[in-house]
Amino acid sequence: MLTLRLLLIFASLVASAAAIRADEELGPVARWPLATDALDSSANHIDAINHGVEFKADGTDAADRAATFSGRGARLEVTDVSKLQFGDKDFSVALWVNANSGTGGDPGDLVAMYDEQSRTGFNLSLRTSTGVTNSTANVRQLQFGIDNGSEPKWTDEGRPGSAILAFALTVHDGNLYAGVGDNAPGAVGRVYRFDGAGKWIDCGAPDQSNAVMSLCAHDGQLYAASGRYRFAGSSLTESDNARLGGGVFRYDGGTKWTEVGRLPGVEAVGGMVTYNGKLYASSLYKPAGFFRYESPGVWTALPVPDGKRVVSLAVFDDHLWAGSYDEGRVFRYNGDQWEDLGLLDENTQTYSFAVYQGRLCVGTWPSGRVYRWNEGRWEDLGRLGEELEVMGMLVHNGKLYGGSLPLGAVYRHDGNGAWTKTAQLDVTPDVRYRRAWTMAQFDGRLFCSTLPSGRIHALEAGPCVTYDHELPAGWQHVAAVKRGNILQLHVNGGRVAESRPFAPAKFNLDNATMLQIGAGPGGYFRGDLRDVRLYPRALSDKEITDLASP
Repeated sequence: MLTLRLLLIFASLVASAAAIRADEELGPVARWPLATDALDSSANHIDAINHGVEFKADGTDAADRAATFSGRGARLEVTDVSKLQFGDKDFSVALWVNANSGTGGDPGDLVAMYDEQSRTGFNLSLRTSTGVTNSTANVRQLQFGIDNGSEPKWTDEGRPGSAILAFALTVHDGNLYAGVGDNAPGAVGRVYRFDGAGKWIDCGAPDQSNAVMSLCAHDGQLYAASGRYRFAGSSLTESDNARLGGGVFRYDGGTKWTEVGRLPGVEAVGGMVTYNGKLYASSLYKPAGFFRYESPGVWTALPVPDGKRVVSLAVFDDHLWAGSYDEGRVFRYNGDQWEDLGLLDENTQTYSFAVYQGRLCVGTWPSGRVYRWNEGRWEDLGRLGEELEVMGMLVHNGKLYGGSLPLGAVYRHDGNGAWTKTAQLDVTPDVRYRRAWTMAQFDGRLFCSTLPSGRIHALEAGPCVTYDHELPAGWQHVAAVKRGNILQLHVNGGRVAESRPFAPAKFNLDNATMLQIGAGPGGYFRGDLRDVRLYPRALSDKEITDLASP
């Protein structure tokens, strides 16, 4: 009897040890509950260093125990990454996120372990890209990407109709839309929807002017703004369409658009953006104009700074920021009044914005340089080759890209003032200016429009997957998975997006940089995070569903 009892005890101990080993093999390599501190609750004890993150434990529910990130430098850093080297193998990131809708600015990076110099590692982010020349390109878009210094590849994705330029590119409700201008006789501005493989579907003409100047997804709907673009300003044949723009329209599906107001005295809308829950629009040409949408047909005319135009509109750090075609300045608006942030050297125009490394960047004419706002001053990030103008800018898969004039090329920022030309996209002969005008991130790729060819190109810079719908406010469960030769995104337990296949052996992600929670190559996260987990394997769909269960 005693022998049998000892055997049972021994068997129980063996089973318990086997269970522990299985849990270590199948469980997370690191897990940060983020309920009261930045400690790792796994057996590996890969604790994070806290830089300004606050912890709240106000109740008994899991949602009441979380880490709060300010979006202004607060972050968690893991310096001991020896056990987080996944090489070219599978891995998974899972977490709960509550991203503040706030003013409408960029929510920021969630988790990243990415060496920007070698372009090696992974990043998981939640992107809102405002001020991409004329438009808001992406709103609360999940992006998960990996890279190992791969060479970017551009593909020609066709020409929407007979467009000479897509002024606007915007992602809304799982689709990429382009607002175009056309100087052909009798042509009007139209909106097209990307249908893959170089195909574009006509979504109609909101107005009768020659261009759709701006697009913006606002309050769950797509808005378009019209303009009469002066093509002669780009050294092209002027349009014979004399109809003025200045109208703003809501998309009702198919080819149907509903006008929600016309901006008084506005020939062409310069930009649109959501700030503090309201839609704002500006005037491209003189006289300067700045307006806030109140309700269908009702727009409030607001002051402009010292009579200067505010054209490209972006949201960052609780403010609305504006570039100008008057004196090359940048202005900042707090919802009540404007602040002049100064002249950017000898420039006369400021064109576009992007949030990169937690700072707001702006492109200029005629120096062809990018400047970054850093603790109350502008710092020079360098010139794009020998270009004269920096147009659309956007952070894609860990790197900042900028479009240019007069070559119509796209450059990648590689640090220390250096910009690498990825390609000249527009090679139209016998023209003075070629522009790489605006950008958007869609289906895991970076899209860029060009003038005067009217064609749109897409860049693949390392495997990347995006969820091209607006991530809802409130607590959401997110899982990012590298599974064999694909990347996957899951939201609230369901698989929502998948990348194109790639060769895993080409993407060894090992690097010596720190892992960051609530920060990355784009910007600092603003909102709450809890239960951040890293697994050295691909989680199954069922496991992800279980993790997403309340």
